Amino acid sequence: MRTVRLQIHGRVQGVWYRASTRSEAERLGVHGWVRNRSDGTVEALVQGDAGAVEELVAWCRRGPSGAAVSRVDVSEVDGGDIPAGFQIR
Repeated sequence: MRTVRLQIHGRVQGVWYRASTRSEAERLGVHGWVRNRSDGTVEALVQGDAGAVEELVAWCRRGPSGAAVSRVDVSEVDGGDIPAGFQIR
């Protein structure tokens, strides 16, 4: 089990980034949440099988077709107990 916090930079708000991230997370079977931040970035907390988490991180580096991702900061975090499912906050 791996848990990471992502901060996604670039043109990532207003381009269906959060909804697309949730769809991809559900496809991969990972849990967590995604939200817009007031500084224009998108933040996500993701937990799941290490391979699935890595696939989602790779997807986040591209994002949906309308996004222009410039950078993704990835931080390993102590997972604790993250509820099942994937939420947009």
